[in-house]
Amino acid sequence: MTPKKLGYHFPAEFAPHTATWLSWPHKEASWPGKIDSIFPVYAQFIKLVAEGEKVNINVADEKMKQFAVSHLEKVGADFKNIDFFFHPTNDAWCRDHGPAFLINPTEKKKMIVDWGYNAWGGKYPPFDLDDVIPTLIAKQYNIPVVHPGIVMEGGSVEFNGKGTLLTTRACLLNPNRNPHLNQSQIEEYLINYYGVNHILWLGDGIIGDDTDGHIDDLTRFVNSDTVVTIVEENKGDENYEILQDNLKELKTLRLEDGKPLNIIELPMPSPVVYEDQRLPASYANFYIANKYVVVPTFRDKNDDRALTILQACFPDRKVVGLDSTDIIWGLGSFHCLSQQEPAA
Repeated sequence: MTPKKLGYHFPAEFAPHTATWLSWPHKEASWPGKIDSIFPVYAQFIKLVAEGEKVNINVADEKMKQFAVSHLEKVGADFKNIDFFFHPTNDAWCRDHGPAFLINPTEKKKMIVDWGYNAWGGKYPPFDLDDVIPTLIAKQYNIPVVHPGIVMEGGSVEFNGKGTLLTTRACLLNPNRNPHLNQSQIEEYLINYYGVNHILWLGDGIIGDDTDGHIDDLTRFVNSDTVVTIVEENKGDENYEILQDNLKELKTLRLEDGKPLNIIELPMPSPVVYEDQRLPASYANFYIANKYVVVPTFRDKNDDRALTILQACFPDRKVVGLDSTDIIWGLGSFHCLSQQEPAA
């Protein structure tokens, strides 16, 4: 019996959370020469999220826990809402290696889907520790865990909570993930293991995105029938055509009830380049917590505009910008670093 047949589904991120899961950053190769600069902002992120829900942090050992505690103390985080779990990881990108929690609202139960994880097509070995994180958490919670047996990353899928899942062909159909599966076979897995009915496909992701086009840098649901999508206003920018194509395709898509999407355009920051590398800086990589929506900012003229647009999308939450200029050197931001645990 698949999770869908058992009455389980993956809720939208804007639905109430029990907790947020994180894996404390420690891999210097992910932020070469810069890892120390990310901890103050990362701790600030945790402080904000912990004001409205539990924050559960995977750490390797007591030493890493104490290191994390020292940074969280500096920002005045509330430790009543912060727990540590001794689950060693290879890297910090909990959106992709963390637990996919499904809920059964009738029975008020949860289960975890442990998708395969191969570090975005085998790009950054080793990834053996990351790959088992969901099962470790399921054991800790003593809840059921299912293993679909294919590779899938949390940053590659977006949900409206009413049965629609949004993703990209660039990522899910990339031969470095599940080369033995075609589009309709992948859709079958998405439907059965995320508990959705309706799959919407977009094309390519942004330049600099090493995940092969994750949706969470591109287009996000802010409620059940509305998305924000990034657009590049500079016609000379290499993202301009990609994002115009994305916008055109979005306008043709229909939700599970046959209605078109409400589409809100979000600007892009100016290119963020470090050591001659274009980084995947995007305001779409925000995280929707119970109390706040935490948005990456880039010391850019469009920061305030992006925050104003997003605040209008979330009347029940405060939108907060946190400087992601150093964090984005790791090729991801707050959404990539976090995974929500929904309330049953």
